Amino acid sequence: MNIGEAAKASGISAKMIRHYEGIGLIDQSHRSPAGYRIYSKNDLHTLSFVKSARSLGFSLDQIKQLLSLWQDRERASSDVKALALSHIKELDDKIAELSAMRNLLQNLTTECHGDDRAECPILQGLEQPCVGASTKKT
Repeated sequence: MNIGEAAKASGISAKMIRHYEGIGLIDQSHRSPAGYRIYSKNDLHTLSFVKSARSLGFSLDQIKQLLSLWQDRERASSDVKALALSHIKELDDKIAELSAMRNLLQNLTTECHGDDRAECPILQGLEQPCVGASTKKT
């Protein structure tokens, strides 16, 4: 099948398939004599694996590790579990960060009258240097 058909079947855009090939996440596709990409059922299976991993929020580096583990029939399942548990920890941290952001914003919007007054607790809250501060740099 060509790249358009592979994209439709896998749910991954042709642009992303080319990108994944370009960064070495997936193997380069076979080419027709005219140079067009050709994908096999096995390639489609790999693309579906990548799509599933992306839908669970795994990073490209993590997916590369997962693909390597998936293709290694001698691997220990403990290696896969360790990677999944690490990702769960990342998700928990992100959920906590997003919850804190939401709660702070909720408190600021509750304090705001939302009327014609110029005074706005939301803007005043954003003036504070530590409001919404996290370990991330913006």
